[in-house]
Amino acid sequence: MKRNPDYTTIYSDNDIVVLNKRSGLLIAADRYNPDAPRLDLEASKEFGPLFAVHRIDKDTSGIIIYARNAEAHKNLSVQFEKRQVEKTYHCLVRGRPSWDNLTVDLPLLPDGDDRHRTTVNKRFGKPSLTEFKFLGACGQFSWIEAKPKTGRTHQIRVHLAANDFSIVCDPLYSGNLKPIRLSEIKRNWRGNNEEEQPLLSRLALHAYKITFTHPETGEKVTFSAPYQKDMDVTRKQFAKLYGVDPIDENSRE
Repeated sequence: MKRNPDYTTIYSDNDIVVLNKRSGLLIAADRYNPDAPRLDLEASKEFGPLFAVHRIDKDTSGIIIYARNAEAHKNLSVQFEKRQVEKTYHCLVRGRPSWDNLTVDLPLLPDGDDRHRTTVNKRFGKPSLTEFKFLGACGQFSWIEAKPKTGRTHQIRVHLAANDFSIVCDPLYSGNLKPIRLSEIKRNWRGNNEEEQPLLSRLALHAYKITFTHPETGEKVTFSAPYQKDMDVTRKQFAKLYGVDPIDENSRE
């Protein structure tokens, strides 16, 4: 069977589809870019009509759930609205935090400026809460786990930026789109600078794990999405160089 470059299937049944999407792909229609490539349209060729129940940013890779019928769509939508779904993200940031755990409670206003960015706005923003955990440092970079308790647009990115941390290659909030290259992190690198390809040159944010109640069986289920190839290559190189692996608890500092 030919592999789809846009996604891999983690799980599917008559009620839900759980996919691992690539970075740069919308999960549903977007009012700002109606002609952009969409995961729901691509995956519907394999699974039939799909109903979005939550969103992740276009530039974020990782796990996404779709409902396959109206009943499942209603059930899952209610779970997200009532904040009964636990979401876990992994990201790579520049710098090293002074904290091991950090809770950020800052109200956010989507589309808050002329670049359509989300902004911290204590007067008009909606309540927004994210729990962060430091997973380990790799030289000038750090792996961070994020658990958003609300579902605001760009929430993780903005809450990190408000605490002076930027996700690698974030085009909206970091001000630094410099990719990660092996030649810059590995001593005695002997490759060709002109031919070297970056390890990672897109937003280093990945929707890693999700836990929810199956709409048909009523059982709690958890699914995780392996890192996409570029982020996984970076993870492996950092693990070799610094001994820190964000998906291996035994390696964390």
